[in-house]
Amino acid sequence: MQRIDAHQHFWQYDPIRDSWITGDMVKIQRDFLPADLAPILKQNNIAGCIAVQADQSLAETDFLLQLAGQYDFIKGVVGWVDLKGPELARTLDGFKDHTVLKGFRHILQGEADVHSFLADGLFEKGVQYIHSKGFTYDLLVYHSQLANILGLVEKLSAGDNSAKLVLDHIGKPDLKTGEIKTWQMQIRQLAKFPNVYCKVSGLVTEANWHHWKIEDLKPALDTVLDAFGADRLMFGSDWPVCLVATSYDKWLEVLTDYFEPLSDQDKKAIFGGNCARFYGI
Repeated sequence: MQRIDAHQHFWQYDPIRDSWITGDMVKIQRDFLPADLAPILKQNNIAGCIAVQADQSLAETDFLLQLAGQYDFIKGVVGWVDLKGPELARTLDGFKDHTVLKGFRHILQGEADVHSFLADGLFEKGVQYIHSKGFTYDLLVYHSQLANILGLVEKLSAGDNSAKLVLDHIGKPDLKTGEIKTWQMQIRQLAKFPNVYCKVSGLVTEANWHHWKIEDLKPALDTVLDAFGADRLMFGSDWPVCLVATSYDKWLEVLTDYFEPLSDQDKKAIFGGNCARFYGI
């Protein structure tokens, strides 16, 4: 089984569009493109990656699809589409020839009030529609917003044809303070739905960027491994965002060491097999 990085980004840095890249993230205030990632993947024996949107625009989806057409190590694209908009069906129809487009993501963590954003039911219907067309959905929320998506996930998981969902960055627990009891409870609630997967990514950027230790991450890693099991976890680097706190190599080393006691079958699943199955690679 080939190893696959389930979560990374590309961008041509624009300080206005990419205002989320704040002054303390100066390391990533530049372009990051496939030519930058290719040698890193090769060095670490990673066969490919999933390129995930970082901007909420159709132009972002087109940009990632264009890159995927040029670099075959981009095994899949998670783009953006207006899931609440009236043009959803027409927009998806325009993507029908792009088989590398595997799913979509909305930056729910950026919504001031997730509960209100979801209240009218349009977003849920949008996710159900993309699922009906064979696409997956990436859930991106802060730990403080997990309670707001439990109802959404329950509705999307009902019946025999539940949506394919994956939680990005293990739901962003508060690793700076280590206060994760509420997060742990909500993770176990999400993990009860067998259609929900979890990306083991983005942990170092939720910890102290400059002084994190593996001991800071272990309680969260233990929680998701116990809750989801090895058959629903995916390794993701969150490159280049991870660079504010660590290198690609170091993050891969941390996870390789942590999962070492597992069987070869489980390790193959976490480092590639689950990603390939979830995204249909």
